[in-house]
Amino acid sequence: MKRFAAAVVAGLLTLTACGGGTGAQSGPKTLRMTVWTANEAHLKLLNGIAAEYKASHPDIGEIRFDSVPADTYTTTLTTQIAGGNAPDLAWILEKSAPAFVASGALLPIKNKIENVGELAPSATKLWERDGELYAFPFSTSPFGLFVNTDLLKQAGQQVPAGGWTWDQAIAAAAATASSTGKGGLVLPDFKYLNWDVLSTIWRGWGASAWSDDGRTCGFASPEMNDAMSFLHKAIFTQKAIPGPGTTIDFFAGNAAMGISQISRAGSLKDAKFGWTLLPLPSGPKGDYAVIGQAGVGVLKRSPNAEAAADFLGFFTNAANSAKLAQFFPSVRTSLLNAATLAKSNPLIKPDQLQSVVIDGIAKGVVKPTHPKQEELDQTVRSALDPLWQPGADVHSVLDGVCAKIRPILEAP
Repeated sequence: MKRFAAAVVAGLLTLTACGGGTGAQSGPKTLRMTVWTANEAHLKLLNGIAAEYKASHPDIGEIRFDSVPADTYTTTLTTQIAGGNAPDLAWILEKSAPAFVASGALLPIKNKIENVGELAPSATKLWERDGELYAFPFSTSPFGLFVNTDLLKQAGQQVPAGGWTWDQAIAAAAATASSTGKGGLVLPDFKYLNWDVLSTIWRGWGASAWSDDGRTCGFASPEMNDAMSFLHKAIFTQKAIPGPGTTIDFFAGNAAMGISQISRAGSLKDAKFGWTLLPLPSGPKGDYAVIGQAGVGVLKRSPNAEAAADFLGFFTNAANSAKLAQFFPSVRTSLLNAATLAKSNPLIKPDQLQSVVIDGIAKGVVKPTHPKQEELDQTVRSALDPLWQPGADVHSVLDGVCAKIRPILEAP
């Protein structure tokens, strides 16, 4: 299915060559946006924004948010587009952004965005082409290190005042796991499947999955070998990171640390344990940040593309961006200050918002993305499988990853 999705995305340029949507509705219009959240609080916020828009737009009869499971989201979306059932608007994962932007499937929206000049340039880069904006990055969320301070205290460990290095963090995670019987460091979104989440670690070594132009494999580089050797040791020798097949929930209080985005802080609202949020530990190359993004765009094949673009402008204006920032950090520089973010994120202290979110957006690198991401995703995952066992030869496995993906990267 992943290869099918990649082929469909690659073929969208042909499908959209004729321009905008067809078959526009007469009478009050229904707008449909696909999203991957089914979270009640998220949907309540989205529906509240939609209700406010409809109140001043009698031509819009309904705005519907269709929740599609995240694991099959891109496949479902591209299948709908190819089948002539394109939504009017869609959330788009950062890993799919290059393919969607290059395909011509998205309507240009720059002239619909309120005060477009205040958008952080580093955060819009992925969604731009030839000076035009094709999706609004409504969620630009750096990864941080959540820490269970009660578990660390129980294990006789402390959080250094200036934050950890990776060596220190893994040592503390291993010691806590050993003495408490709980987990050490967990990566909730990794699960030995979503390899791109590991960029939250390997970027500390200056490693990259591929070159900036997307043509050269980076997995066999010395930096990646050092980073993955460190990770392998942390899993199988130090027992600081749970191994394959083990699921441990940091947000239920069962691990010392968890790498995640601030949108997950809401899960700690009723936490029965003390916790804090830190920037990612520094690596051999120093401090760094990694960002996950999601954009929202208008599909050209939407039957109501222009109406959808108008709603997108309202959905992303300064007032609604401030509301969305409760869950999805904004790219509007007017909202990127600790005082404003604290209003939307009361569980996180202003200094944490500054160091993790604001500084992270300013200096962060987005998780690996590529126009052929769907095909690369599956190939890298399969090629990395031999790494997740105690006796793995890290160097050989990483050479094997490059051998598998090099033809994809070098193909026209």
